[in-house]
Amino acid sequence: MSETATALDVDIPLAERLTTIAGGLSADGVYDPNPDGERHFRIGAPFVLEADQVAFLERLGDRLLAFNAALGALYRKASKGKAPAFVADWLDQGKPDEVVRLGAMNRFRNDLPRVIRPDLLLTDDGWKITELDSVPGGMGLTDSLQRHYAAAGFHVLGGADGMVDGMAAALNDTVEGGAPLVAIVVSEESAAYRPEMRHLAARLRDAGTEAHVVAPEAVVFAEEGLFITPDGDRCARRVDVVYRFFELFDLPNIPKAELLLYAAKKGRVAMTPPPRPQLEEKLGAALFHHPALAPFWRAELGEEAQRELAALLPRTWVLDPAPVPPYAVIPDLNVDGVPVQGWQALKGLGQKARQFVIKPSGFSEQAWGSRGVVIGHDQPEAGWDQALDAALAAFGRTPHILQPFHKAVTQQTRILGDEGGIRAVRTRSRLCPYYFVAGGKARLGGVLATPCPADKKKLHGMKDASMIPCVGPSRGAID
Repeated sequence: MSETATALDVDIPLAERLTTIAGGLSADGVYDPNPDGERHFRIGAPFVLEADQVAFLERLGDRLLAFNAALGALYRKASKGKAPAFVADWLDQGKPDEVVRLGAMNRFRNDLPRVIRPDLLLTDDGWKITELDSVPGGMGLTDSLQRHYAAAGFHVLGGADGMVDGMAAALNDTVEGGAPLVAIVVSEESAAYRPEMRHLAARLRDAGTEAHVVAPEAVVFAEEGLFITPDGDRCARRVDVVYRFFELFDLPNIPKAELLLYAAKKGRVAMTPPPRPQLEEKLGAALFHHPALAPFWRAELGEEAQRELAALLPRTWVLDPAPVPPYAVIPDLNVDGVPVQGWQALKGLGQKARQFVIKPSGFSEQAWGSRGVVIGHDQPEAGWDQALDAALAAFGRTPHILQPFHKAVTQQTRILGDEGGIRAVRTRSRLCPYYFVAGGKARLGGVLATPCPADKKKLHGMKDASMIPCVGPSRGAID
């Protein structure tokens, strides 16, 4: 939208703008106005960021791209005996042999996720990255939000087309010559995301990148490659790029998974994100903070990037039940100022001392959507002790990590009330910037903010939360 058009619209009340936006989101299939609907959330005023925060987000993508590349290199070194063996042991723990072999293949060794989405909290101690997602949901939703908020006069970060332009550039960059036919393969486990991915695919087609959402069983395998029959076509067409919208832990439940991977392994189709499970583990943050690996990260990232990521990535420990020698401590883990020599020291703590979070690291159906997250001070003492024991017992199947609990600062969020008026609510927010990788650079396409009621400790999409795009300073519309 032009500056002139925006200026003409500044007198439109906020409630009217948000009501119009809600109608557009509903028409796109990414929002359900019914409070009990699966895709319901609160519509609110956009999330305003300061100039320095915008600058930080714009440079963060390349930092995270470099982190992913370094993590992949560390895994390869460890697998070949050129880095500590525990690195590969941790990253391979709980995975079937065929998945481990897949992630170690030379065919994929230099491939990195084309979409990077960190989960960010703004805390009293600055920004914290609670998760780094390589198979993120929310792309279609964020695209729709940005388009309709921009049409309503808001200057959203990334612009009205930032998400679709970024995704198109990333997909086109996966094959020589660009202009690929893209199959966005959405598993049954991820079926709730199909409406927003269909919206994104339609937007990609409008922008000149032919993309279609398909279920795995709709993909046809032939010796020369993979084929789909898009809606409205009579003939099957060869796929150039598979966008993998399913997690690797779900492979046994995905029809034709072996054929999809076979075609990717033989180079008959490009697959993104690449099937490299080590890049989908939260314990990468533990490896980053491990004292023995500090020289590696400094050499790979440079001192400035290492220093910046050290402040962003929370201290993280892998809940490995192996005994700690009596002369050793768990690095940087203290309780009441006393270094911890073993996990049992975390039991029997008072509520104030239980300011920790336990999470499944990655290869598990519990490792997304806050499903497996346990917050220490949100549990009774016995419940926390049981959660710690369960996480340690699960190490062989699903490694878990321990992190300090970081609390997001509170803000006031103006939301559209059920009766159409505007009301202010006290919230804590998670921010999700989306970075699209093309030409070796990570470009910011947009930022999705999720303000949740301030009494919630887990910040994620929920019916009481808002889902809103971000704008820069003094860039919101006047209500």
